[in-house]
Amino acid sequence: MPLDPQCEVVLAAAASVGSPLDQTDPCVMRAAYRGTTASYWHPTGELAAVVDRRCPGRFSEIPVRLYRPRSGGEGLLPALVFYHGGGWVLGDLDTHDHLCRHLAHAAGACVVAVDYRLAPEHKYPAALEDAVAAACWVAATGHELGIDGTRLALGGDSAGGNLAAAAALALRDEGGPAICLQLLIYPALDLTADNASLTEFASGYLLTRAAIEKFADWYLPDRATRTEPLASPQCASDHRGLPAAFILTAEFDPLRDEGAAYAETLRRAGVAVDYRCYPGMLHGFARMGGRIDLALNALDDAAAALRKAFAG
Repeated sequence: MPLDPQCEVVLAAAASVGSPLDQTDPCVMRAAYRGTTASYWHPTGELAAVVDRRCPGRFSEIPVRLYRPRSGGEGLLPALVFYHGGGWVLGDLDTHDHLCRHLAHAAGACVVAVDYRLAPEHKYPAALEDAVAAACWVAATGHELGIDGTRLALGGDSAGGNLAAAAALALRDEGGPAICLQLLIYPALDLTADNASLTEFASGYLLTRAAIEKFADWYLPDRATRTEPLASPQCASDHRGLPAAFILTAEFDPLRDEGAAYAETLRRAGVAVDYRCYPGMLHGFARMGGRIDLALNALDDAAAALRKAFAG
């Protein structure tokens, strides 16, 4: 189907002010990215608590933000450990705050958002180390946070989806805490990919091929590392035993085919997969509930997948 009219409005607005992704200085790019965030926000239900904390990391403490829904009562709740998108270079706890609030409210679960270290200042595998450390911390100390550490999901959008999938692989191989779901929102899963969607939507749809390549160069300047499973989860030799997955992609997204390919790879490995490609949508749409109606439907679908996984 054609590009959704609401997405066309978003593209026109972005063209009028210039995309943050066109910048070459990561600090300038981050400020511009943060500046666009508020215009995409949508109202969400009230939560019982939103608390900023720090968890131990390998080299320093990692800022995290805990969201607790009103619907959960006083007992221990399941939790989604969430990694924001932004090409491993952009984003923070605030840029994805509204998305995390929506998921916590709609899923009736806690969300723990992770402010992992960013490239190019901190190259691969720094972000992944923080992602794994945060998941292990939530599992080990969840009872202190009102969280049931035995009912955990990992999730993220774009580069955050990459970190969620890579962390799931790492935890499987390291005997880490059990994960019941991978929630992968238009994820980057293969940094060696050269597929149809990457070519077809190389420019003109917010996320460009040039930006993807720039982010990859900043995160993984050593191209030899891009085939490592923890950099490109699609490249893992064995996907058996991974958690079930809910994979959400957008029709007009250069990363679309990576999500579709990973869904098929997981299915062939015997992993339960719910794959959805949202028609007429573009990369980043799930953060745009204030402008794109289907974003709210997609987040509600993701919340339903979380509820199902947490129910066992």
